[in-house]
Amino acid sequence: MSETLALPSARPARIEAIFAFLAIYVIWGSTFLAIRFAVESIPPLFTAATRHLVAGSILLAWALWKGERPTRQGWRAGLVLGFLFFFVSHGLLHWAELKVPSGVAALVIAIEPAIVALLLPVLKLGSAPRGATWAGLALGAGSVALLFRPDVSAGEGVSVGLVAVLVSAMAWSLGIVYARKLQPANGSTLNAALPLVCGSLMLLVGGLLRGEHHAFQLSQVSAPSLLGLLFLIFFGSLTAFSAYAWLLKHYEPTLVATHTYVNPIVAVLLGWAFAGERLTGSILLSMGLAIAAIWLVNRGSQRARAAAADEVIVESR
Repeated sequence: MSETLALPSARPARIEAIFAFLAIYVIWGSTFLAIRFAVESIPPLFTAATRHLVAGSILLAWALWKGERPTRQGWRAGLVLGFLFFFVSHGLLHWAELKVPSGVAALVIAIEPAIVALLLPVLKLGSAPRGATWAGLALGAGSVALLFRPDVSAGEGVSVGLVAVLVSAMAWSLGIVYARKLQPANGSTLNAALPLVCGSLMLLVGGLLRGEHHAFQLSQVSAPSLLGLLFLIFFGSLTAFSAYAWLLKHYEPTLVATHTYVNPIVAVLLGWAFAGERLTGSILLSMGLAIAAIWLVNRGSQRARAAAADEVIVESR
């Protein structure tokens, strides 16, 4: 049987998809500002570990209460995805936001769909991108390139932070691809819970090795940091990642990854409005390219789904 038969599961109701995409588009766009506030007085790896451990524990308890039981394959997927999504990607992102404005960090993350689209055919998990998708990916990459202009990237430590965010994007993209490759035989709640729990434990170890527990004092945690952490726990991790795990079961990875084009728009505007971050011409142009990229990537994904469905019909004859 051909690889083309490895398609996403049957599409759910349209209203469910709308709310799930809104969660990863808007809530995750807001988390960049929440991270910036949280790491002001809470060490970065400890921030990431706390948000994911609390959210993951809640989801795990809920899954067990519903009768879901993790399989060996599910734990393996949880370890791999927890390492990629949370230990590497979110660990670096939380650290980088000590140096990089939240909106700029979100715009750099927009490179993820290009990485996903290139990895899928390499790992034989999908066909090569077609015309509209390539055009959208090119615009997305162009929107990121604008952020390296001097009016955006100037500042102490910003270049190092930008590199960290790029590596974060690469790790998350690998996680997107492997989430489809591993196909854990768990319920959807466990699929979200196990990576969160595994990744948070890795982040705790990483924070201890960095000595973050020596620098952290609970009495010095500011109100904005506490509110940012609570938002990250209950919205960024619990709500949005659950929606994300659900979407990966029903939609193509390249389409799900388009959240990286919307998140920067939300993040840049919130950073400008509430944190005094600069809103330069390069950033505005980058956002415009991102909007165009969303439409093109969605168009390309729709055509790919139609072509794959036709191929399945032909092979079944």
